[in-house]
Amino acid sequence: MIDLSGRRALVTGAASGIGAACAAALAAAGAHVIVADLDGVKAAEVATAIGGEAWEVDLTDTAALADVSLGVDILVNNAGIQHVSPIESFDPATFSRMLSLMLEAPFLLMRAALPHMYAGGFGRIVNVSSVHGLRASPFKSAYVAAKHGLEGLSKVAALEGGEHGVTSNCVNPGYVRTPLVEKQIADQARVHGIPESEVIEKVMLAESAIKRLLNPEEVADLVLWLCSESAGLVTGASYTMDGGWSAR
Repeated sequence: MIDLSGRRALVTGAASGIGAACAAALAAAGAHVIVADLDGVKAAEVATAIGGEAWEVDLTDTAALADVSLGVDILVNNAGIQHVSPIESFDPATFSRMLSLMLEAPFLLMRAALPHMYAGGFGRIVNVSSVHGLRASPFKSAYVAAKHGLEGLSKVAALEGGEHGVTSNCVNPGYVRTPLVEKQIADQARVHGIPESEVIEKVMLAESAIKRLLNPEEVADLVLWLCSESAGLVTGASYTMDGGWSAR
C-alpha cells in the first residue's frame, strides 16, 4: 500500500484523461490534490469527487506563473494539447502556444514548487511526457519538440534536487484512450490520406508490439508509484509505456 497521507499534490490538466486518473490515484493514497485545469467547471467536478480542490488556470499565460509560489510536495506536469500538421504549414502561434503549455509551464511550476520541497526534504516531480519525448513522428513538430525539451528539463531537476530529497522523472506513454487522442483521429486521417477507421491500427499502433491503447488508470498507477517512498532512488529516468514502440 502506498501512503501519501499529509502530502499535497498538484496535477495539471486534471479535469479529464490521464490527469483526472492521476488525481484520483493520488487522492486515494491519502494526498490532498489540487486539480489544475483551464476548464474550471470540470476541474471542480473532479476535485469534489476526490475531496481535493480546483485551480482554474491558463498555463499558457506563462507571465502570470512567474510569481506563483506552490506549497506542494508532489507535482505532476500533465497538461498538454496536440496539433497535427506538416512543418511548412504549421501555424507559428500554435507552435509557440504548445511549447508554452508543455515546456515553459512545467519549468515555472517546478520553480514555484521546489523551495517548499527543498525545505521539507521531500519532493516528487513526475512529468507526463510521451513516447514522442524519445521518438519522433511526422506532422507533430511542436509536440515532439516540447516533449523532448521536457525530458531534458526533468533530468536537470533530478540532478539539482537529489541532495534535497527531490526526485524528477518522466512517464512516457504511447497512445492513451483520452479525449486528446480521440481528437487527433480526423487530423491523422487527413495528413496520412486514409479513412478515420484505419487511423488507430495503421498510424497510432503501427509501431507497437502490443496492439491496444493504454487506459489512463494504467498511467496513473505508474505515476503513483513514482510518488511513493519506494521510488526514492528513482530519478532522472524515463519510463516507457508504449507497447514496445521504443524497442525498435
